[in-house]
Amino acid sequence: MANSYLNKTFSGAPTNAKKGTISMWFKLSQNDSSSNNYYRLFVTGADGSNRTDLNIVKPDADVDSNDLAGRLYFSHIVSGTAYHWRTNKQFRDFSGFYNLVVAYDTTQASASDRVKIYVNGTQETSFSASATIPQDTDLFFGNNSSAHHIGNSPHYSPRFFQGYMAHFAYVDGTALTPTSFGETDSTSGIWKFKPPTGVTWGNNGVHLKFENSGNLGLDSSGNSHNFTVNGNLKQALDTPSNVHINWNPLEVSSNSGRSFANANTSGSITSGNNGTMLGTIGVNNGKWYYEVKVTQSGAGGGSNARYGTIGFHDISKAIDTPNDGLCILSDSRIRGQGGTTGSSGSAIWGSGDIIQLALDLDGGNLYVGKNGNWYDNNGNFNQTFSNSTAIFTSITTSKYWTPLCQKNVTADNAQTFDANFGNGFFGTTAISSAGSNGNGSLFEYDVPSGYYALNTKNINTYG
Repeated sequence: MANSYLNKTFSGAPTNAKKGTISMWFKLSQNDSSSNNYYRLFVTGADGSNRTDLNIVKPDADVDSNDLAGRLYFSHIVSGTAYHWRTNKQFRDFSGFYNLVVAYDTTQASASDRVKIYVNGTQETSFSASATIPQDTDLFFGNNSSAHHIGNSPHYSPRFFQGYMAHFAYVDGTALTPTSFGETDSTSGIWKFKPPTGVTWGNNGVHLKFENSGNLGLDSSGNSHNFTVNGNLKQALDTPSNVHINWNPLEVSSNSGRSFANANTSGSITSGNNGTMLGTIGVNNGKWYYEVKVTQSGAGGGSNARYGTIGFHDISKAIDTPNDGLCILSDSRIRGQGGTTGSSGSAIWGSGDIIQLALDLDGGNLYVGKNGNWYDNNGNFNQTFSNSTAIFTSITTSKYWTPLCQKNVTADNAQTFDANFGNGFFGTTAISSAGSNGNGSLFEYDVPSGYYALNTKNINTYG
């Protein structure tokens, strides 16, 4: 969501302020702003001393000395008296979606039954902070006296949610179980989304599917409680039903200072030799395609500005071993499968260029394009796609490969790469026009026939 959020003030009273359910699916992104230690998921209330909010602590490892990173945090504060629930479990997976369900019913005689938190269908029972909220307490969710915010808090300096969010639901007046919003897949055993059918939404209930790109705040509950979109909110193809690859902040390169943005599809390498970013998904068969826009090529580092690398990495090897990958350097050298071929020449790409990667793990070939034309192995991008233009052949297809971008010279300035893994964006900028053969994904240029975006649906079908 980056610096975007949704908000709504209800016009009428809630069905029951003592009972309700919140459900959402979210995928985390790294955020390097030290001031944004909490990602605000759903927040309402008059001020900091009177509010109910649902948050997750920033998932970065350095959030604070108490190692609270990635813990879910549910709070109700009234007249300065605070009731908190904070999980011991840390949720720091950047590769997939979580389903979070919070069900509250303060009419329950047993204090432990008044607030229940579930993640991926399983109730959280271990908390580093937990409260005994008084029986029959009214929460602020559903009230008509203050705005409800999804993805931000109005009570502090901006603390935006960073990542993707899908299938947001607020049920007014009923405490439900996770089975109203998800189910366990009978084959994989993985918790998956299911439409919340048969739900009684209550007066101020809301269901945001985010399906309408022109109206992302559209309410599908039947209550017409549309939320207002604030900022540059984007619709993505990355969903709980079809998870896309992104850069993995948890894959630590010993030689780099790195930062990530835009739901971990953008990454900047600021220092180090062979500083590397790797993807969250690896494949060992099938045909795969992605694009990278070079938004900062290291200009200002003299001849060293040429040394950036884009390709794939063998995930069984250490992250800082570029010769174990399948890569092309911006100085026209080809590196991988145990060595480097070609001599250092002039830069063959720079800021603004879009690099295309096509990996054939059935035939054992890797192809590289730039701005719609394919590499000829002689330093030129002047070919149409064909089998003869592969920069690598005889690739070991039994290995697992994942996308890679590298910065190769310590003295060079930062290098920044915006990846399009099929969502149709380079950072926050949409592709100018969709190429053909996307097979449901959105890329800038024509995808070679038979190649697919790296997402779970395609891997299940074609991998």
